[in-house]
Amino acid sequence: MDTPVFEDVAPASDCACPGCADRRRTQARGLPVRLGGNPAAHGARRHALVLAAAAGTVLSSTNAPTALAAEVRPPGQGLTTAGEGVMALTGGAAVHTPGFVPPVGGSGTGVLDDGTATPQGATSPLHGASPSTGATPVSTGFPATTRAEIINRAKTWINAKVPYSMSKYWSDGYRQDCSGFISMAWGLPGNEWTGSLARFGERITKNELQPGDMLLFHNPSDPNKGSHVTIFGGWTDYTRQYYVAYEQAPPKSRKQATPYGYWSNASSYVPYRYRGVKAGTDTGTAPGTGTGSAGPTGSAFPGASKFGPGANNRHVTELGRMLAERGGSRYYRSGPGPRWSDADRRATEAFQKAQGWKGSAADGIPGPKTWDHLVKGRGRDIPAPGTPGGGSRPGGSVGSPGAPAEADFPGRGYFRPGQSNSYVTQLGKQLVRKGFGKYYTQGPGPRWGESDRRNLEAFQRAQGWRGGAADGYPGPETWRRLFS
Repeated sequence: MDTPVFEDVAPASDCACPGCADRRRTQARGLPVRLGGNPAAHGARRHALVLAAAAGTVLSSTNAPTALAAEVRPPGQGLTTAGEGVMALTGGAAVHTPGFVPPVGGSGTGVLDDGTATPQGATSPLHGASPSTGATPVSTGFPATTRAEIINRAKTWINAKVPYSMSKYWSDGYRQDCSGFISMAWGLPGNEWTGSLARFGERITKNELQPGDMLLFHNPSDPNKGSHVTIFGGWTDYTRQYYVAYEQAPPKSRKQATPYGYWSNASSYVPYRYRGVKAGTDTGTAPGTGTGSAGPTGSAFPGASKFGPGANNRHVTELGRMLAERGGSRYYRSGPGPRWSDADRRATEAFQKAQGWKGSAADGIPGPKTWDHLVKGRGRDIPAPGTPGGGSRPGGSVGSPGAPAEADFPGRGYFRPGQSNSYVTQLGKQLVRKGFGKYYTQGPGPRWGESDRRNLEAFQRAQGWRGGAADGYPGPETWRRLFS
């Protein structure tokens, strides 16, 4: 009886997929009796020949190391392009980022070596890039860019309404999650995550924020809880309580007014400036606000010609914003703006006199020394009304007789569901005086209700505010404008 050779029953390929394995089993079952099989022993012989075929596959695999590696790869760690930036199919080879374990079972959530889950992708090259063989895909260097370019890149995703995803990449190669959005806006050479973005930036203060900077919260103990990052687009007004945030968040890219530093974990957000941003590339006006952006510490005095009667430019807005922060907000009835007014002159004069300056040094027109004090936070603030040198609000008392002034804002805790106090009554009556009482079915009372919130929301929207700045709950600036 002839002994069958392995080649007669070898599988068509060494593929381990279920289809090929089933085909090999089918071939073995079809072994004819004339080659050593018989009806009684056919089943046993079939199993022996399948084992022999498998042995033949191993013996003949010396020219296919990649296929062998695929056979012994642990479950769940196969090649994937599932957006975590962990394993990518590049030129037929798997590229693995050190320090990061690929997701098991395609869960879409990366896992650090210490077992901590992270809600975004890890450091990885741009999707579709082809790193050199054996190279580790790590982003290096700080490509130069300008603030205008950062904001414009962010707008491209906003306009395209890029869907949020931790497992997909946009056409530009960047991952469609919050850290991929920052990597794209800053023009980084690869995809970063909240745990690595800080090394591309220089930590700054809130007062130094300018459009194109980022606000970062990374929770190292559990990145899955709260870690997020946004692009700072400018302040919504001079109070600096809300800013324009460009971000990638479910369900898609968005731009909206956001409380500093964010809706949750606000105190944990840290401002950073990209190390590759070119100096002197201020975008000027904060996008969509017209209020200007925060000037960097040490910014040069723009010149006396930018201030005084007839002046209309962003430097006037910046001057007013800085004066308001130093105690001069009471001089402004509607907030600092680009057109020079008597409020700017009086606030400047009050600041100058607070420094002990007299004569032409306290004429209400800023010079290099006044500007330097304001920009760098030097000197004394403008005293409050009623204190020595404090002066009074222009035009005498604010609002109607008995109405609380700006300094009397009692705090947000008095204006919440279930609260009942005299401040709610005062707010409601002032809303009616201002023409924002249409939601009251009966006169304003001490118990906070939905009618109070809706009337106040209408007032806030009349100021041009949107999003969280027009939520129907008062803050210091809402209170100031309402009673001015």
